[in-house]
Amino acid sequence: MELDSAIKSRRSIRNFEARAVSKDLIAEIMEAARWSPSWGNTQPWHIYVVTGRALSKLKEMNLQKTMAGECRASDVPMPEKWPDVMKARYGALGKVLLSSLDIKREDKDGRERYYRDMTIFFDAPCLLLVCISRDNPVEYQMLDAGLIIQTVCLAAHDKGLGTCILAAAVRYPVEIRKIASIPDDQKIVAGIALGHPNKSFPLNNFERERASLTEFVHWVE
Repeated sequence: MELDSAIKSRRSIRNFEARAVSKDLIAEIMEAARWSPSWGNTQPWHIYVVTGRALSKLKEMNLQKTMAGECRASDVPMPEKWPDVMKARYGALGKVLLSSLDIKREDKDGRERYYRDMTIFFDAPCLLLVCISRDNPVEYQMLDAGLIIQTVCLAAHDKGLGTCILAAAVRYPVEIRKIASIPDDQKIVAGIALGHPNKSFPLNNFERERASLTEFVHWVE
């Protein structure tokens, strides 16, 4: 796949086929991802590949705690406020997602079903947990974590797989550490759902939007 095509056609996948992803294929993705750039070649990341019984336990825990309304305790807290333009984009995406599923605004049960699917990582057969050191400065590590996440997603797409980057997968780090054997000295940054996309599912096909160049590119001459 050409790079330009891969960048533009990659998208968040929110419904996966039931079939597993082979360990060899995941290893190929990790092999590509290890060449991601990082500040001073520090390579601060750790990635935990969760499948099988461990993934089932993780899904069950996340669903139970989320549906019970337990407070999030993420290692990387979600922002409490967004600038208006970003808030508007986020809201617009939410409307598109729900309308793609034909879920009306007043359909509380439909919304709950969607959020339930999200808490079990859209039933992906694999979840990648991206972690950084708790003891080192966070800012540059977070930049580097973002770089390897992007590489993982592009490498997976190149091999015909789909991904979805999920903050909803890392809400309860204490329990995640127990299930995935992640040491206390690592922050859990994000989860990446990984699997074979269900290409006919509406959420995997809606028309996407991006800001125009004039909104974020600033020419200085």
